[in-house]
Amino acid sequence: MAALTVLFTVTPVVRAGTVRGTVNNATTGKPGAGVDVVLIQLQGGMTPVMNTKSDANGLFSFDHPGIGAQPMLIRATYKGVNFHQPLPPGKDSVSVEVFEPTSDPKTISVPSRVVIFQPSGANLIVGEEYGVKNESAPPQAYFRPDGNFELWLPESAELKQIAASGPSGMPVVQAPIDKGRGRYAIAFAFRPGESGVRLSYEMPYAGDAATVKIPTIYGGGRLLLVAPPTVKLTADGLQMAGQEQGMNVYQRDTVAAGTVLTVALSGTAPPPSQSAGGAPGRAENVQGGEAAGAIQSIPGRLDPLKWPLVGGFCILFVLAAILLARKPVAMAVPQQLPPVTPRGVQSSEQAAATNGDALAAVDRAAANSLDALKDQLFRLELRRQAGTISEQEYAIERAKAEQVLRELVRG
Repeated sequence: MAALTVLFTVTPVVRAGTVRGTVNNATTGKPGAGVDVVLIQLQGGMTPVMNTKSDANGLFSFDHPGIGAQPMLIRATYKGVNFHQPLPPGKDSVSVEVFEPTSDPKTISVPSRVVIFQPSGANLIVGEEYGVKNESAPPQAYFRPDGNFELWLPESAELKQIAASGPSGMPVVQAPIDKGRGRYAIAFAFRPGESGVRLSYEMPYAGDAATVKIPTIYGGGRLLLVAPPTVKLTADGLQMAGQEQGMNVYQRDTVAAGTVLTVALSGTAPPPSQSAGGAPGRAENVQGGEAAGAIQSIPGRLDPLKWPLVGGFCILFVLAAILLARKPVAMAVPQQLPPVTPRGVQSSEQAAATNGDALAAVDRAAANSLDALKDQLFRLELRRQAGTISEQEYAIERAKAEQVLRELVRG
């Protein structure tokens, strides 16, 4: 009974419609007084619904019917810089950190860049992900209103979207600042820690072939190129790094700033049977005669890539992960129970062991289910972009996936 009591414990019900928060200045270690705070509704787009100011102690509060019932966002604007903090359902308190801004570009480094190619008829869809680090001491936010992170698209590329995410992991769509000749910039506050910049664009792919010249602004990091196995990809200095999520991965350890890498691509998108192939999350080495373990030194590469392609599912999955981490999930007790005492009652040590094992199983099941669902949506989006699935079939499959996600969150 002790194990059942723990497993079926429900999260305490918070007062619906109310959130209390604190703004803290993480650079000075003092409360953020007089900071503009905005409550943003995410459903139907990022819509500000309420605003207030923090008091002398950095405290603020909002009363809104959407709080607790839907995912929302808190924005704190300090010295012209926006700092965001997710507000998932079921949470009635939030802490927002703000930082003193700096315009010094040496505040950040770009240790990684990933480029994924996906043919779609006469077009080539390209998604990119930059890993950005801010290790400033004392901690400061790197920001310039005229653009503090530059992007340089290949010739003939048509920009579709740019998004950036801070340490919280929630992507926020950015307004591109056109610098001319294929160069763009965004004005995003890079807080201390790890952030990311994601963009997507399209290029002509006539005759199922293209030569893409990829310019490099931020040097010194690792470059990963990803393409379906049905696409031949060649470029100077690239090494075959294996296969992940059914996609071929190529790498170049260090690329200097100012380098223009010429990538030749040819081939079509894989048929649906190949798009859906492969075990979720499994990495396989594709170099003949070498051990599969050779790929294990490569970091998790496609997880950040999925989001430029999956688009609108970004925020949904971030919030789902937060909910799954916070919420006890009702689950059947494993059949193999520990031995009972002569009177048929578990000792306290046995009950604790049962509780720990069962809760660990819950965590593993939730994580595996969410990873598998991300993989399913990733492949579904690729099939849609490649034209191998109709819009009606896509809508049906997507609705099924969303229903599974809702059930996972509910537990």
